[in-house]
Amino acid sequence: MRLPIRSLLSSWRLGKRSSTDTGRRGLSGVTMRLVQFCRQGEEGAIRVGVQLDAGQGVVDLKHFDSALPSTMREFLQMGERAMEQAQRALSSGQCVVPLSEVRLLPPVTAPEKVVCVGMNYRDHCLEQNAPIPKEPIIFSKFPSAITGPYDDITLPEESEEVDWEVELAFVIGRKGRHIKEEEALSYVAGFTVANDVSARDWQMRRNGKQWLLGKTFDSFCPLGPALVTTAAIKDPHSLGICCRVNGITVQDSNTNQMIFRTEKLVAWVSQFVTLSPGDVFLTGTPPGVGVFRKPPVFLKKGDVVECKIDEIGLIRNAVV
Repeated sequence: MRLPIRSLLSSWRLGKRSSTDTGRRGLSGVTMRLVQFCRQGEEGAIRVGVQLDAGQGVVDLKHFDSALPSTMREFLQMGERAMEQAQRALSSGQCVVPLSEVRLLPPVTAPEKVVCVGMNYRDHCLEQNAPIPKEPIIFSKFPSAITGPYDDITLPEESEEVDWEVELAFVIGRKGRHIKEEEALSYVAGFTVANDVSARDWQMRRNGKQWLLGKTFDSFCPLGPALVTTAAIKDPHSLGICCRVNGITVQDSNTNQMIFRTEKLVAWVSQFVTLSPGDVFLTGTPPGVGVFRKPPVFLKKGDVVECKIDEIGLIRNAVV
C-alpha cells in the first residue's frame, strides 16, 4: 500500500523539524508518533513503526530498512541514525501497514528501568491534605508490569483495592549521568500516556508500607498508544489530563499542576543512576483516585478505564 507523500508529511507534521532548539528539545527535533506493533497473526514479532494520522496506518520501519532494529529500546539506542531513517521511510510513502492489520503494543517493552514519581501534583496533595514535597519522591515498577494501550488489566487475587492513576510518562532517548537540568530535555525521546495501576492495600498497609509490591503486579502499567517525540509537543507541562472509568470522568486536571517537571526529574534521578535509552518515567497523578473518594471506590471486573492526555492520545483497558 502506498500513500501520497503530501498526505504522509501532513500527518502530525511528520518529518518536519521544530523551530525550537533541537539540542534542547531532544533527538533530531523531528515531530513523530513512534509505536511498537505486531501484525495480526504475528503476535511474537515486534516491529517499530510510525503512526500516521486519520486512520492511515503505520509505517513499518524494518520493512523499509532491514538494518533497523525490531524494538523501540534498540531503535532509541541507535540515536540520530535511526531517526533519520524513520524520516526517509515517511518521505517514501512506502511500507504502510493498514490499521486493520495492526495490534499496537506498549511503545517500550523490557526497559532497563521504570521510574515513578509519587505526590507530584499540587492538586493531588491537596485532596489528601498532604504537604507539598520538597524533593521528588521516587519509587519503581518492574518492567514486567508494562502492558499495551488496549490490553486488559488483570485483578490479582491478592488485592481487593485496585485503583487507577492517569499519568504523563516520558522515555529516555540517550544515555546520561549527572545531567544538568537545562540540558535534560535533550535526553528525552518523547512522551506517552500511562496508568499507574495500584493495589492500595499493599501500598498503604502491607509489606511495611513500601510502595513497590502494590504498584508492580503484572499488567499494572498500561502504556501508549504512541511515543510522541518531544518536538511534537508544544509544552508537556500544559496538557489536559483525565481518566474515565466506565465513561464517567474521575480525574480531570492539567500537567501544569506538576510540582517537579520533566527537566527536574531527569536531573534528579541521574544523580543516582545512569539513565539509558528506553527507560520509562511516570510523572505522578492528579486528584480523583479511588482510594480518596468517600467512600473509597476500587476497580472491579468488567470496568473499562480510559486515560487521556491532550496531544498524546488515549489508552483504554478492560479490567478482568
